[in-house]
Amino acid sequence: MKFVTANDFDEAVKNGVVLVDFYADWCGPCKMIAPILEQLQDEYDGKLEIVKVDVDAEGSLAQRFSIMSIPTLMLFKDGNALGQVLGFQAKPMLKQFIAKAGI
Repeated sequence: MKFVTANDFDEAVKNGVVLVDFYADWCGPCKMIAPILEQLQDEYDGKLEIVKVDVDAEGSLAQRFSIMSIPTLMLFKDGNALGQVLGFQAKPMLKQFIAKAGI
């Protein structure tokens, strides 16, 4: 997984299917979901990219997308936001969410 900043965010989400994890290092549920996201990255290899945004370091991105709680996961396809889920999600729920992008 790659970490993105306000400087490279738009480039990171403009092509293909991208799941953005808005997180913070101090967030317990963020730490719990991290291994699931790593598994999904492996399972969807080549079909889905997962990127991470540290809301403490990238407050402007958190504001841009009205991130009020973390983790927040946003799904993009070719630069367009398809939806978001808030809080910890089990792997089956995340797979259903990712399916919205047609993969």
